[in-house]
Amino acid sequence: MPDLLLELFSEEIPARMQAQAADDLKRLVTEALGERGLAFEGAASFVTPRRLALHVAGLPARQPDVREEKKGPRVGAPDAAVQGFLKSAGLASISEAKIEVDPKKKTEFYIAVVERKGQATIEVLAELLPSVVRRFPWPKSMRWGAASIRPDSLRWVRPLHSILATFGPETEDPEVVPFSVDGIAAGNVTYGHRFMAPRAILVRRFDDYAPALEKAKVVLDPARRRNIILHDARDLAFAQGLELIEDEALLHEVAGLVEWPVVLIGEFDPAFLEIPPEVIRATIRANQKCFVLSDATTGRLAHKFALVANIDASDGGAAIAAGNARVVRARLSDAKFFWETDLKIKLEDRLIKLDSVVFHEKLGTQRARVGRLVRLAEDIAGKIGADPEVARRAALLAKADLPSEMVGEFPELQGLMGRYYALAQGERTEVAEAIEDHYKPQGPNDRVPNALVAVAVALADKIDILVGFWAIDEKPTGSKDPYALRRAALGVIALVLENRLRLPLLPILRSAFSHHVGQGALDRSALRVEEEEICAQLLAFFGDRLKIYLRERGARHDLIDAVFALPGQDDLLLIVRRVEALGGFLDTEDGVNLLAGYRRATNILRAEEKKEAIGAFEGAPDRSLLQEPEEVALWDKIESLAIEARRHLRLAEERVGRPGFDGQRPFEDAMAELSSLRAPVDAFFEKVTVNAPDPELRLNRLRLFARLRRVVNEVADLSRIAG
Repeated sequence: MPDLLLELFSEEIPARMQAQAADDLKRLVTEALGERGLAFEGAASFVTPRRLALHVAGLPARQPDVREEKKGPRVGAPDAAVQGFLKSAGLASISEAKIEVDPKKKTEFYIAVVERKGQATIEVLAELLPSVVRRFPWPKSMRWGAASIRPDSLRWVRPLHSILATFGPETEDPEVVPFSVDGIAAGNVTYGHRFMAPRAILVRRFDDYAPALEKAKVVLDPARRRNIILHDARDLAFAQGLELIEDEALLHEVAGLVEWPVVLIGEFDPAFLEIPPEVIRATIRANQKCFVLSDATTGRLAHKFALVANIDASDGGAAIAAGNARVVRARLSDAKFFWETDLKIKLEDRLIKLDSVVFHEKLGTQRARVGRLVRLAEDIAGKIGADPEVARRAALLAKADLPSEMVGEFPELQGLMGRYYALAQGERTEVAEAIEDHYKPQGPNDRVPNALVAVAVALADKIDILVGFWAIDEKPTGSKDPYALRRAALGVIALVLENRLRLPLLPILRSAFSHHVGQGALDRSALRVEEEEICAQLLAFFGDRLKIYLRERGARHDLIDAVFALPGQDDLLLIVRRVEALGGFLDTEDGVNLLAGYRRATNILRAEEKKEAIGAFEGAPDRSLLQEPEEVALWDKIESLAIEARRHLRLAEERVGRPGFDGQRPFEDAMAELSSLRAPVDAFFEKVTVNAPDPELRLNRLRLFARLRRVVNEVADLSRIAG
């Protein structure tokens, strides 16, 4: 079957746009083919710095013929309706239409049989491909040349030089798809490497296109370019007793900068190794797009780096490596100057500069924010077992590296440089670690701090952000979250759960709010909502994030809902342990019994509430009205179990989070106590009429079931359990 080969050849496409562009080209063309009834066997897109390419295999030679029946107006309809029908169906007169009877309406109506011959696929391609090129969704695009004065001229990411488009079966010479865009006519010509093989190359189809480019020093597949870079860098490093420090993001970027990757090794003065290794890596990565290497024996950073050239140099790359080394030396000299300059100023002496750094126009400066963090970190430290004074010191210095020369040059090193500067000026290790770690975790794959001082400052940092932006009504909406508040909430959840912290959130949220208002960072006139509403909204937000966190880890949604239905849920660890216990318990025989007894009692209760009102039977049952032995037995069982279940719940609340305690057993014990309700519930239904003729007895028995529901719901709302 015929194949399509399309290439759009241009000046250099920015590396950051290449992967999405390849996906967009494939999507736009295949969607357009599908809309025109053209199925295909497969499609693959490719991208290099100078070209976007698409191969669509197994296309038919032409569209299928289409025959469809189009229903028209009833016989005898007004002439205007008939004429409109004829026009839409392409009929010359009504005599060309069939007449059929509508079996439901018993009326006759016109039917037009519309038959369309399928177009040749090459003609369809000639129609759709110009549109794909013109409406291509580049994040940024440009016009160029003489035609650029026209507002409707072609826009492309960089000047587009040529279009290759061929179509045909394997057994015949393919044809050029006949179309042009802004004077650029499609042809069967491409070009090789800009320097090593710039001549035109005649192409027939994809099977000779990719090999021809390879001969012309162009590796078409970006995945293969990445593979070449990675393995050659590893091999060259190994040959010198070194190891490549791998960087996935840099690998993707560099593969988008070259069409013919050639890995070389460069080096710099070992004296620069006095600079922190992260600074060296950031310098070489950001400025030269090179990979750093480490000593295979010690693991320490080596004074060599791997660079990727785009040419096979006649001298084996010596001049290229030397040129890169000169630039790296200059950049590292700057970094060394920043490092030495920063070490001359103590962190606390930098705090005054934070007065001129605005955090948010409604939330004050970074200096004001530091003041809030100091107080909030001290509050949290006292609740999680960290030293409050050490937490205060860490919070005070947490943002002090922001005005430093190094962080100004490399913002991604904030926190890390603060740790280095803190250690250099003799701060405690816990303080230095907290300065580095207080931004963490910044995503699901980021490390979660476990030193309690660092945890206290990290929690303070995230909760201050959440409360502040909630107070000024800058909440996430839909897919928009400009201040990364969802990430901050997930960070709080990870810090609490992975460190097994008992930390009720409501008091902390109130404390954070009071620090905002008390400091004056939050002007009361800027507040859209008051404290209690802010706290309630934030607890609901944490609940939503926790549900996502738990679902990603395999928890059933109905178990989460059953626990979240309980009032006053602000202790994240307690919530999670209860969900875990409920999931395990319901898989046991006791769990099945509890659920069965609960459902039998509450089903009839809900049915009666529908007749009267929700909560109509919430009053306390009157023991003196219990007549049958079975209802007395159920009363006694409920009351004794309420005491025992509450005792186990208190134990859980006391023990969860303690070292050496798994946090689930008391919850399971409370549930096991309640499971013994099934037998008295079953006996009740066998011997007692709930809807007794005496309305007083009926009301009392339904109140007994409502009492049972309340007792069970202290553990979890089992009405939320599926099944």
